Amino acid sequence: MNEYLITIYWDEEASVWIAESQDLPGLILESGSYDELVKKVKNAVPELLEAGKTIHSQIKLHFKAEHLAVVA
Repeated sequence: MNEYLITIYWDEEASVWIAESQDLPGLILESGSYDELVKKVKNAVPELLEAGKTIHSQIKLHFKAEHLAVVA
């Protein structure tokens, strides 16, 4: 089983969540909903690996989310 780190952060200016991964070059997705973005990542990663000729029986995704909020 291979494990990949997915970093998710909030882009205040664009009002979207963005997912990227240094482990998976080419993975950049966005969505206005965090949950929807996680679904998109789960669907895209196997396709991305297959396109790169890297196929695994199991794929483990570790999601790390960041959201900076300024109050007062």
